[in-house]
Amino acid sequence: MKYIISLGAISLFSSALYANTPKNIIYMIGDGMGPAYTSAYRYYSDDPATKDVETTIFDHLLTGMARTFPDDHTYVTDSAAGATALSTGHKSYNGAIAVDTHKKPLLTMLEIAKQKNMTTALVATSQINHATPASFAAHNSHRKNYNEIADDYIDNKINAQFPVDLLLGGGQKYFIREDRDLIAEFKSAGYVYKNQLATLDSLNQIPAIGLFADIALPYVVDSGENHLTLMTKKTLELLDNHNQEGFFAMIEGSQIDWCGHANDIRCAMGEMNDFAQAVTLAKQFVDSHPDTLLVITADHSTGGLTLGSLGEYKWETEIIKDVSVSASKLATELATAPDINATWKQFVKWPLSKEQLDALKKAKQIDGDALFTAVRKVINDKSYTGWTTGGHTAIDVPVFAYGMGSEQLRGHLNNTDIAQTLIDYIKQ
Repeated sequence: MKYIISLGAISLFSSALYANTPKNIIYMIGDGMGPAYTSAYRYYSDDPATKDVETTIFDHLLTGMARTFPDDHTYVTDSAAGATALSTGHKSYNGAIAVDTHKKPLLTMLEIAKQKNMTTALVATSQINHATPASFAAHNSHRKNYNEIADDYIDNKINAQFPVDLLLGGGQKYFIREDRDLIAEFKSAGYVYKNQLATLDSLNQIPAIGLFADIALPYVVDSGENHLTLMTKKTLELLDNHNQEGFFAMIEGSQIDWCGHANDIRCAMGEMNDFAQAVTLAKQFVDSHPDTLLVITADHSTGGLTLGSLGEYKWETEIIKDVSVSASKLATELATAPDINATWKQFVKWPLSKEQLDALKKAKQIDGDALFTAVRKVINDKSYTGWTTGGHTAIDVPVFAYGMGSEQLRGHLNNTDIAQTLIDYIKQ
């Protein structure tokens, strides 16, 4: 049987396919944010005074799930390989920063956007040259080559320009070094530089770079400030005012992952809340700019988080809420405290049992690591929070999409499918 398709039919098909091509793309990555994290955030945010469990921004935007395996037989990806897949549409090895398995550079969607004269932005609560943001604007054989990756934000020219118009995050130590002062080079190229988050409000032009910590920004629960929300708000304001050819922005909630590695549920919920508020701002932007696509996903899940443990059918969110600092900060405070009980009461509303106090005292006599392990065990056990690992897991991650073109991001996807869809949109 022969199939005859006229040129007119092809033209109509192409027009229909790209009729909903967005002008702007906001790509948000919750590093380490597997489905247990969005479920946990729902229950953590729930109003106990109401009978129903309230839904969250994530519940309203969910469109599918994605596979995260790297280009090997481990099935468990790291952030570098995950971000490379999400930025280029190609799988690679763990540790790869936008290079293939032969360590050859892969073209990223941010680079393609810059080639199209779109405005580009990278935002992260980690150092801005960490694995996820790096995989959008740099190329390196290993994620730990932080100085070389930072150099790429200047040396990796696109159309004779720096690849990223707006960079916000941490990482001062990698950009101001004895061997090279990248900030001076950014300034010479016309970039405005901010080194304190408190001065972010005064930033009113692009190109710009803001580095607000030596390495990463502090945990939300320890600082009391939603860093990602603040940076997202400013990013969208600036991009809205500098938007002739459209924009591409990658915004990462970096430290959801770090809290997961630490098996610290209170820390994780602080970062999730910050990410949720930033996502809400992005959705509001799409509502007022219908030519924009918002895509949210994760590179992998971290820690093997589970809600309910020790054989009990419960998860105690109020116990978690009554802890006011991260487990690492609490352990640090207890390490120098003359009275563990008194110091515990400064940061946690519920009291220690005799068994818990004895466990902390015993751990303190060993070393700081043992004390940290003991602190998080007390909190996890009392809240019935379970963890299977201090690393990553291979479970699928959620995909969320909203706005123009979001219909192409539904169902069960490979992480590379997400990237390829966005790349196709950018190329139009």
